[in-house]
Amino acid sequence: MARKILIMGAAGRDFHVFNTCYRGRQDARVVAFTAAQIPHIEDRRYPAALAGSDYPDGIPIRPEEELVKWIRKFAVDEVVFAYSDVTYEYVAQRRALVESTGAAFSTFDVDATMLRSHKPVIAVCAVRTGCGKSQTSRRVVALLCEQGLRTIVIRHPMPYGDLARQKVQRFATIADLAAHECTIEEMEEYEPHLAAGAVVYAGVDYQAILDQAEKEADVILWDGGNNDTPFYRPTLWITVADPHRPGHEWSHFPGRVNFERCHLILINKIDTASPAGVATIEGNARALNPLARLVHAESPVSVPDPAAIRGKRVLAVEDGPTLTHGEMAFGAATVAARRFGAASLVDPRPYLCGELVDTFRKYPRIGALLPAMGYGAQQVHDLEQTIEKVDCDLVLVGTPIDLGRIVKISKPTQRVTYELREKEDALRESVLAVAAQVRRRVASR
Repeated sequence: MARKILIMGAAGRDFHVFNTCYRGRQDARVVAFTAAQIPHIEDRRYPAALAGSDYPDGIPIRPEEELVKWIRKFAVDEVVFAYSDVTYEYVAQRRALVESTGAAFSTFDVDATMLRSHKPVIAVCAVRTGCGKSQTSRRVVALLCEQGLRTIVIRHPMPYGDLARQKVQRFATIADLAAHECTIEEMEEYEPHLAAGAVVYAGVDYQAILDQAEKEADVILWDGGNNDTPFYRPTLWITVADPHRPGHEWSHFPGRVNFERCHLILINKIDTASPAGVATIEGNARALNPLARLVHAESPVSVPDPAAIRGKRVLAVEDGPTLTHGEMAFGAATVAARRFGAASLVDPRPYLCGELVDTFRKYPRIGALLPAMGYGAQQVHDLEQTIEKVDCDLVLVGTPIDLGRIVKISKPTQRVTYELREKEDALRESVLAVAAQVRRRVASR
């Protein structure tokens, strides 16, 4: 009889695990997915159009709170843990819960889920969400463009809508974001690449995505999500570490895998971090991945009018995932407020509307900052209403997108931007080595 599998996920890695490890197999049957971390992604089905002929009714997706119920209902043999940005202690707790039911427990197979590309792949991953993958990816793309190479960005999945329609998504213009009904969280990842002139792919079926992207790419840039491992086997594997959260490269799953197996470790944000935090990551790099090249980088912030911040009562709107499951206590808007002399940060908690109340209840460590939550229309509305109610002089937006394009903000607003500024040449040298490999391939044809 086929072994019954349940996959624990968060609408992304879990589907990729199914597609690469279980779809089409006769000796294993996935009976359900569970969903966590992201609101409003449960109570759906992984559709038959993606699951294949063995699943004519698709596969149910249920809240993780129902895990034990579904293990027992389907007499599950094995539970596969397939999401990211959690502590190893958290994984151990889930293991204990699953094994108490008599089912086996495993984490996803990193190597089995890394597809092979015919083109060189540069993977940008991290030890936690919010480390600075996006500006690192943009820097890599810029270096490759300087070499005249067509670089296609493939982004980690965020399929929160109609899964069948989201099988393969291609983004070349800002208008494509609206056409694909992207959430704020998706736009935060795609829009900066589009603004820089890059083409972005994302979706659900990453073999189908790769097949299409390879037709127009000299190099594939894997832009990871959270602290997940690459979906494609990298030619160059870059992992970004955050000295504001030293030790997380050791304690968090699967970011530690990225840290242990990558070719280059980039310690970001050294301009705002303590020397002790940087030293901790350097020591862990020597212990866990002594062969990796080490790069230190700054992540300087800029605003259109620094003088207009001085003395103002500022509402800092930050990247949502970074403040929530990323557990960061501040973001780019906070850094800008401090650097340019804001009088104070205004606490948004007395003004919260709708689902933002639930967000702060679930993540009380957010404190006096406002995460730009936008997983659906209701959250976008609640964000807009909260900003409108907050009594402040100025709104500083530290998200990677032009939030004012999505949310109506009547107050004076400045957008905070940030780029990568590395201190050593190892990143450039490593990227140019991949570029040279591409040119050798072309010359040998």
